[in-house]
Amino acid sequence: MRKTSINDVTFIGSGNVATHLALALHSTGVAIRQVLSREYDHAALLASRVGAQPINRPELLKNNADAYILAVNDDALYDLALDLRLPDALVLHTSGSTPMAVLKPISRCHGVVWSPQTFVRDFAMDYARLPLCIEADSLQSEELIVGLFGRITHNIHRLDFEQRRWAHLAAVMVNNFGNAINALAQDLMLQRGLDFSMLQPLAEATTKKINLGPLWPQQTGPAARHDEKTLDAQRRLLADQPQLLELYNLLTDIIQQR
Repeated sequence: MRKTSINDVTFIGSGNVATHLALALHSTGVAIRQVLSREYDHAALLASRVGAQPINRPELLKNNADAYILAVNDDALYDLALDLRLPDALVLHTSGSTPMAVLKPISRCHGVVWSPQTFVRDFAMDYARLPLCIEADSLQSEELIVGLFGRITHNIHRLDFEQRRWAHLAAVMVNNFGNAINALAQDLMLQRGLDFSMLQPLAEATTKKINLGPLWPQQTGPAARHDEKTLDAQRRLLADQPQLLELYNLLTDIIQQR
């Protein structure tokens, strides 16, 4: 492959990640040729927003796009590696926990573009601030990836697989675990007829603290103060919710050990 730039892209997958990446690239003038999804309606919905052809069978995939972005779940990547052959294209996957080498059977020019970001289909995003972590099989492939996604954002990080999977684990903790804890707090408030929105300023302030430097020195609350009376009182409140009590005790221990 001797391309010096990527001008058109085909997406395999039509979920949240595919939707945002396709919209972002389309907004910069990149042509989206096709959108492949097992569910034709899903492919058609995204294709209609970016001027692409929707398809629902791999045999309808044209092999003349400059790049193919496989925005599918991890298991599907291995299945696609058995069936797809696109030797003249740049082929990328978007997984945080799958090795780049899964794409080697598809194309000699391959790589990864993964973002430690949560993607919600109809949630507006500031793409200029979107962090992207990339990996490539060669310097040439890396230059093509940077050239393509540099149209969207300059927040690009070069990570190998070992770095990427640790970053993915940390992202799960920040986003998925963080959201789960907020959801548990929301449940507690709703069970007692309390308005969860009163905690929104607190959640926003907690997020803003990330910009102030290392986080452990900023830790507050009864566990950080070793306020045992408050801790014991809150444990009693959770006595009839053993899983939540176990989580409370675990997090309390972690904070106090730091």
